[in-house]
Amino acid sequence: MSERDKILRYYRASGDAELAAKLLDLAEIALKSRKYKVSEFLDPYGLSIAETIVAHYDRLTLETNGGYPGAERVKVAFVDTEFLEYADSFDFGLKVILIKWDSRYYRLSHRDVLGALMGIGIKREILGDIIVAGDQCYVLADATMAAYIEQNVTEVGQAAVSVSQGALDDIPAKEEKIKEIRATVASMRVDAVAAAGFGTSRTRMAEDIVAAKLKINWQEAKSPSQVIKVGDIISMRGRGRVEVIEVPGQTKKGRYSVLLRRFM
Repeated sequence: MSERDKILRYYRASGDAELAAKLLDLAEIALKSRKYKVSEFLDPYGLSIAETIVAHYDRLTLETNGGYPGAERVKVAFVDTEFLEYADSFDFGLKVILIKWDSRYYRLSHRDVLGALMGIGIKREILGDIIVAGDQCYVLADATMAAYIEQNVTEVGQAAVSVSQGALDDIPAKEEKIKEIRATVASMRVDAVAAAGFGTSRTRMAEDIVAAKLKINWQEAKSPSQVIKVGDIISMRGRGRVEVIEVPGQTKKGRYSVLLRRFM
């Protein structure tokens, strides 16, 4: 069995064979050309697939670029090791879109901006991180779509906006509010742990999971009963993410003590 078949077989079981195949195609092009090939934007799970692929090919290495230090969504370059000496010349095809609005009348969020962009037909894979900073936000995007975004985004929510292309050096340092949460849960099911982390009822959380609003380690949660372990990251659309830091043990009543870290 070829390395490609082994990788596809592994990811077929989790439903990620299509993404794995796309990344494998790029890796094989890089090897055949003895140069490099760049992907679309990947979330951390997609990045882990790319890393798995590189681990199976001796002549491949991986370079990443999300536009600024600490980016969550990045593009990856599969690079033939013989071409690494030219790494400084790699073109990742990144552009910054700067969107501004009048903060006296509107408060816009990451979700508002993402919704406006997807509303004009932009796929999530074309977009990197969206950094909201006061009365403006910086959107990392594929260079091929930058002009289209600039020409077609005129409103975000009910707010009129101005859109222009910015510079990578202007992106502010990433800031996240972090809150540690100590709680006890009846079980390590995702509906119980996520409810504690996001401050909602277990019943409501189960509904959100069924509605495909939650991801575990950047993969869609399979069901409310899916078991969570230390190190897992639960992300919720519009609510941020929760990382399971520690599970010290069980109480006398059989409940689990958990230490969570919520990123907002």
